[in-house]
Amino acid sequence: MTYGYWLPVFGGWLRNVEDENMQADWDYVKRLAIRSEELGYTISLIAELNLNDIKGIEAPSLDAWSTTAALAAVTNTLELMVAVRPTFHNPALLAKAAANIDHISNGRVSLNVVSSWWKDEAEKYGVQFEQHDDRYARTEEWLTVLDNVWKKDHYSFEGKFYKVKNNVLQPKPISKPRPFIYAGGESDKAKDLISSTCDGYVMHGDDPATIAKRINDVKERRERKGLPPMKFGVSAYSIIRNTDAEVKKEITRITNVQQGSAGYENYQQWLSGTQLEQKVSLEDYSVSNRGLRTGLIGTPAQIKERVAEFEKIGVDFFLLQCSPQLEEMERFAEAIILTN
Repeated sequence: MTYGYWLPVFGGWLRNVEDENMQADWDYVKRLAIRSEELGYTISLIAELNLNDIKGIEAPSLDAWSTTAALAAVTNTLELMVAVRPTFHNPALLAKAAANIDHISNGRVSLNVVSSWWKDEAEKYGVQFEQHDDRYARTEEWLTVLDNVWKKDHYSFEGKFYKVKNNVLQPKPISKPRPFIYAGGESDKAKDLISSTCDGYVMHGDDPATIAKRINDVKERRERKGLPPMKFGVSAYSIIRNTDAEVKKEITRITNVQQGSAGYENYQQWLSGTQLEQKVSLEDYSVSNRGLRTGLIGTPAQIKERVAEFEKIGVDFFLLQCSPQLEEMERFAEAIILTN
């Protein structure tokens, strides 16, 4: 099992705590990324939203791609999994930028392809907003162009959404045959596309039994297509304490989000714009990506047992969120990562 984390580009993960002592600025994420390598973390997911989904749209948030390029220059081993939304990026131009960051990082950049669920954000930034199935049709074309311009020159493509003619992209990425591509999604259309075109499947938090069903579903789709195995990752909000009483106190602190809070309206748009397998409670949404459901919560011994359950069903890595991020990642590493 390996461990990664979500880079706190929004200045935190809690919708009920205004100041989490983790600023949405370059100094903080640079310090966090450098320290994370020392602690044994192997991957960081850099989310892409132009508005702040956690603290409210008036709050600052970091741009994913320029932040990733900067991190590539100041880190040495960390895989930089940068999110990308096809509706916001021309695939050939994005392929060029990603190839450049791949060279800067010496082959450490990967992509997390994300469907754009937030209608208000798209309108505020002048980007067309499409319904669920149309977004996935666009993504399929987008991935086709991306993959081919990375691998060969003089490539042409004409589809419903994109057209390139005799494309030349140099230098090609260092990563062979291409940078690693992840994606997530729970609809049938999403899982079919991911199993056909991606290298890794990243899931929202859930219990081991639910995650096992999802992994087996995608594995079976993949095997039917004669494609090689994928990597599987799960989001998790971590709380590690020495006693059950301390754990319960922290859960109470982070889950008392109220209707009318900064992220509540975004929560309603997210629910209407996605197709999830399960209903999501407001408590689930108090932290991002259903992270509490994963259950990396408790004493060190309890968390090690939980990790073993996920490892047994085929999970390869976790993407952690915690608050405040640096201090809690240090606590988790000392109790879990560095003791193995």
